[in-house]
Parts: sequence; C-alpha cells; structure tokens
Amino acid sequence: MISLLLAMDKNRVIGLNNDLPWHLPKDFRFFKEKTTGETMIMGRKTYDSLDGALPNRKNVVLTRKQVNYPSDVEVIRDLDTIKKWSEAEPDKEFFVIGGGDIFEQILPFADRMYITLINEAFEGDTYFPTFPEDEWTLTSNVKGIKDEANPYDYYFMQYDRKL
Repeated sequence: MISLLLAMDKNRVIGLNNDLPWHLPKDFRFFKEKTTGETMIMGRKTYDSLDGALPNRKNVVLTRKQVNYPSDVEVIRDLDTIKKWSEAEPDKEFFVIGGGDIFEQILPFADRMYITLINEAFEGDTYFPTFPEDEWTLTSNVKGIKDEANPYDYYFMQYDRKL
C-alpha cells in the first residue's frame, strides 16, 4: 500500500524554504507513530531538510541526482521502484512524506492519504496538489487537541482510494 503522509494548511501549503511554516508537536507525534518501523520515501530536498536519517525507520530518497548519503539511507531513481515494492508486499504500508513534486507524481498511484489539515493560512512556496475528491473516501476525521504548544485548529484526516 502506498500512503501519503503530510500536513497542510487550508490553502494546501506544505512548506516554506524547505521547512514547515508551523510547529505542531502533536502532529510530529502522529508522524512518528505512523512511520516508526516502516519505510519512508521522500525527495532529496525533504531528506536534506531533516537532521539526517530518522531513526527506527527505513529512509528512502527518490532522486535523479548523484548524492552521497549515509549507508542507512537507500537511494532510488524512479517511481516504478515504489510501485514494485507495493505490489510485492501489498499488506505493507510505504509512506511517502514529500515534497510537493513527489506527492504530485505518486498521487495517481497512492492508496491512502493521511493529511493533517491545519485550519490556518500560512506563507508558503510548496503546495500539496489538488486531488479528485470523487476518487477518495474520507474514512477518518479526528480533531486535534489545541493547547499552548499546538495553537491551531487542526484535524487528522484519512482518505482511502475508492475501489
């Protein structure tokens, strides 16, 4: 199963200057819970925005550029690799975590989307693509807890592709 995992604002912003334009610790916790022990696939810029490979996960970078990453990071060159992995292990969830170009390319092949929707507008330079809502079912929508550390209204939404 190919799953997209992201947070976006109400205008589809997902990034600014290769970083998140907000800070939501509860969303970070959700991300960690979903991806720990799993395979995470990301573009080169997304990987470069991290402080190295995230622990307790398989870190995969999709890029056409020649890069030298640590041995705990696997580099793949095309989307077909992700599709083959998903076909070979249909019960396993492969998490695509960004960025915008990768989301746009893999969206037609995705089976599930986990979207943290933040009900605010932020300045951004990277956006999540629009998707045909008639191809997806909203299967879960849970309001996140708003507090001092998490100062926005936000929702953990899960969409599954209609069969």
